[in-house]
Amino acid sequence: MPEHTLPAKALAYGMGADFLEQDVVVSRDDELIVLHDIHIDRVSNVAELFPGRARSDGRYYVRDFDLAELRTLSVWERFSDGAGQVAVFPQRFPAHSGHFRIATLEDELQMISGLNHSTGRQVGIYPEVKNPAWHHKEGVDCAALLLKLLGQYGYTGAADRVYVQCFDAAELRRIREDLGCRLPLIQLVADDEWGESTTDYAQLMTTAGLASVAEYADGIGPWLRQLYTVPAIDGEPLSSGLLERAHSAGLKVHPYTFRADAVEPCFGDFSTMIRWFTGHLGVDGVFTDFPDKARMAFSS
Repeated sequence: MPEHTLPAKALAYGMGADFLEQDVVVSRDDELIVLHDIHIDRVSNVAELFPGRARSDGRYYVRDFDLAELRTLSVWERFSDGAGQVAVFPQRFPAHSGHFRIATLEDELQMISGLNHSTGRQVGIYPEVKNPAWHHKEGVDCAALLLKLLGQYGYTGAADRVYVQCFDAAELRRIREDLGCRLPLIQLVADDEWGESTTDYAQLMTTAGLASVAEYADGIGPWLRQLYTVPAIDGEPLSSGLLERAHSAGLKVHPYTFRADAVEPCFGDFSTMIRWFTGHLGVDGVFTDFPDKARMAFSS
């Protein structure tokens, strides 16, 4: 199903996911929207329905639309940047088909609460504060809005089934120290070349950096390639040492993103990759687009 739609989350719930992730961005009328990016042209027909609403960079931003306008859009699987509209994952749900709509975070919280009630399971949530520095420049505090809504739905304490994640280390520390958040926090870790934030991720992954992270967060969410190396001799993956350093600092490790249609070459297949990270390396959880296949790998 197209990512971050309610049907996709319902399917993942049924496949046995323990937590469901919500990338959170903010609309013009300060509604919390669940989308992968701050712009929407790669996943919707916004250019068709609202021509002329792009910014000078040619992108259409969630922040420039009210919720009522966003509700009119059809959404689909992501296309890559540039001309030609090439699907990032071409073997997934066919693009430009089906009837999928943008959801708010509240829409999703209500659905998960209802499913937890009707099934007896207690599936958690894993929201991400997307691009907080950009949102601040736009005059909106995404993190504060997020924590307020989570509190309204009963997510208030360290024992609740929730993790709040962010790539921006300064923002995550602010969430803990200035906003007084008691929820479990996860420091996401990017490659410095991505430009995800002003955080120095190379320094963050050092022993001293992780000790600093442990002052405000409960774990890290690294890119899975940051956790292993491949020796030239036999091609077998080895730990990079990041997991061991994180665990020594008292931090959980939840790497991203495990995809059956994008298996890391040194592992051969999805099941082998999952088992290496969870069994051999010992990560505490994984982000995956394939919860059913991941659960099968856990039990195999």
